Amino acid sequence: MSPLIGDYIAGLRRRLPAAIADEAAGGLTEAYQHHLAAGSGQDDAARAAMAEFGDLDLVAGEFTRQAPGRRAARLLLATGPVAGLCWAAALIGSRAWTWPVPVAARAGFGAVLAGAVLTLLSAATSRRSYQRTRLAMLASPVILALDATAITAVMLEAPAMTRALGMAVAVSLARMSFTACTLPRLATR
Repeated sequence: MSPLIGDYIAGLRRRLPAAIADEAAGGLTEAYQHHLAAGSGQDDAARAAMAEFGDLDLVAGEFTRQAPGRRAARLLLATGPVAGLCWAAALIGSRAWTWPVPVAARAGFGAVLAGAVLTLLSAATSRRSYQRTRLAMLASPVILALDATAITAVMLEAPAMTRALGMAVAVSLARMSFTACTLPRLATR
């Protein structure tokens, strides 16, 4: 095999998960073999295959842009404000500040939420680092746990289930369902 192809494949393996890098390397190797069979020399066949395949930065960048973690992070960030507004309206309408929830618990919830949002932002905005998109794997279970905590707090502390609280719970349950279904895909890619 040409050293040019070997270097390109090594670059794929440094920048992408093994399964994806191997799949891409297979396509590049196939193109290289095709050019060799057509009578090209090793270096010419390697250059032609790499030209067909595309610049390494572009190829790795496209895989990164399509990463499941990046897509999951973007969806969680897009639905976050809707969930937040639902919870804000429900908690204000239910006078949640009168519930016996310690201030430290409220502050801790907010701090954990802020950390998860920052982690999701990092995953969602990655353009060149596939590894950074995998941060969604860390933040998604945290978002799941925060939604579950909010629902549990309402069930335990709310004096009555209002329509607004029901809507906030429904939005959180939908996000929890999405997150639970997405986590296995994030773990494998």
